[in-house]
Amino acid sequence: KIDTRAVIFNEENEILLVQESDKNWSLPGGWADINESIADNTAKEAFEESGLHVVPCRIIAVHDRNRHNWPIYAYSICKFFIECSIVDGHFQENTETLCSNYFSLDNLPPLSNNKNTLEQIKLCFTAHENKNWLPVFD
Repeated sequence: KIDTRAVIFNEENEILLVQESDKNWSLPGGWADINESIADNTAKEAFEESGLHVVPCRIIAVHDRNRHNWPIYAYSICKFFIECSIVDGHFQENTETLCSNYFSLDNLPPLSNNKNTLEQIKLCFTAHENKNWLPVFD
């Protein structure tokens, strides 16, 4: 399975997270649909969960989920972290997320560790600050 996560920063260099139904927070994202590209799925999931229209710009990382997230699953998942730029939009109520907000690295809410860990969020901040970033992968 393929999971894409949209990495979206505002002008204050805060990262966008969405609150899941379990009250924990994650990068907007989800399963890639069959016959959908990584970029198209990232933009679709970002809109569905945050209400933002985005343009995927660069790959930050490609992770084997079971090496970075928990709990361990019996099947394999490849997670793509994709930095995106905002075109327009605003949060809209939906069936997947309760709200969205931007956070600084030193003020993160409780994370949904099965979707993104503190280490993965830190990696996104590091990549965002480095315009010559080369994607990391397992």
